[in-house]
Amino acid sequence: MAIIDVLKWNGAPETLAWKYPSEELGTWTQLIVAESQEAWLIKSGQPIGPFMAGRHTLDTANYPVLKDVLNIATGRSPFTAEVWFVNKAVSLDIKWGTASPIQALDPKYKIMLPVRAFGQLGLQVQDSGKFLIKLVGTLSVFDRERFNSYFKGVIVTRAKDAVAQYLGKKQVSILDLSGHLNEISDELKKELTPELEEFGLGLTKFFVNSIDAPEDDPAVARLKGALAKKAEMDILGYNYQQERTFDALQEAAGNTGTGGQVMGAGIGLGMGLGMGPAMGGTMSQAMGNIQPAGAPCPKCRTANPTGAKFCTGCGTGLLAPVGVACSACKAESPLGAAFCVSCGANLKLKCTKCAADLPSGSKFCLSCGTPVAKA
Repeated sequence: MAIIDVLKWNGAPETLAWKYPSEELGTWTQLIVAESQEAWLIKSGQPIGPFMAGRHTLDTANYPVLKDVLNIATGRSPFTAEVWFVNKAVSLDIKWGTASPIQALDPKYKIMLPVRAFGQLGLQVQDSGKFLIKLVGTLSVFDRERFNSYFKGVIVTRAKDAVAQYLGKKQVSILDLSGHLNEISDELKKELTPELEEFGLGLTKFFVNSIDAPEDDPAVARLKGALAKKAEMDILGYNYQQERTFDALQEAAGNTGTGGQVMGAGIGLGMGLGMGPAMGGTMSQAMGNIQPAGAPCPKCRTANPTGAKFCTGCGTGLLAPVGVACSACKAESPLGAAFCVSCGANLKLKCTKCAADLPSGSKFCLSCGTPVAKA
C-alpha cells in the first residue's frame, strides 16, 4: 500500500471522532488539522498527540516523540499508525427521550400515572485523548447516533430518578410539571456532568423540553375527566355531593308512579340548585315521606296530599263530616245511625209524599220538593 502524503479530515459533520482509513505513513506525511479539531496518532495502543489546528509534518525533527515511540530513524522513513481526528465543535441538537413511559406516583392525586420525558443536550469533546482511549476504542467512527446508544440508558435512568425525586420533594402533580422544566433540567445537568467527564466529554447544555403523560392512558383519561368536571362545578358553584343529589332528583322525576309524578310536578333541577347542601342531607328522608295525592279540591281542582284539611290552592276546607248532625240538638251521630245519640230524635227522615229518604236537617224533599215536617 502506498505511503499517504497528506492526511486530513473527511468525516461527516455529526461525527465526533473519525479514523483515517489508511495506516501507512511516513516521516514526510503532511497532517492537516482544521479549526475546532485535534488529531492523534495511535501506535500499539499508545497515543501520540494531540496535534492542534494547522499543518504538521510527521518528522522526528519536529516531533522527537515519534522517534521514541515509533522506533524509526531520521529521514524519509515509513511507519504504520492509526490517525484519529476528533471534532471539538459543540453539538447542540442531540435529542434524548424515554422510549416508554415510566410509572410514577402523583403526590397530589395519589394515583400511579405514566410519565414521558423528552429534551435535547449540547455536547463537546473536552479531553480528546481520554475520549479516544476510554470510549472510542476499536471503532472507526464515533458519531451522535453512537453516543445516544451508549448514553441513552444513563440519561433515561437519571431522568427517571430526577422526576421521581422532584415529585416527592416539591409535591407537584405530574400534570403540572411543565411549569418546572428549568429546575429539573438544572438538576439533571448536575447529575450527568460527572458521568460524561469520565469519558472526556463535556455537557455544555441540557434541556428537558417536555414531561407529560400519554393522553390515551386510561388512568390519565379518568384523572383529566375528573379535573374537567371539578372545574365545571367550581364555575357553576356546586360540589360533588350536590351533583349526586341533582342526579337523584332527576331520576326520581323520571320514574313512573305517584311518587315520581309528585317529584316531577313539584321539584326540578332548578329547585335542587336553590336548595343547596340541605337537600343533599335530607334527600332520602324526603323520598320516604312522600304520600300519594288525595282527592282534588271540589272548588279549584287542585291536587292535595291525603289528610290535608284545607286546599293548598284556594283554602277551601277539605275534611268531610265524620257523622250526621241532629236537626233537633245539633249533636253529631255516627254515619248510619237511625236516632240521635244525644236526644233520641229520628235521624232517618222520609218524604211524606213520595217516601224518599231525606238527609237529616233537610227542609224540602230532594225528589218532589215537598216541605219536610218538623220532628
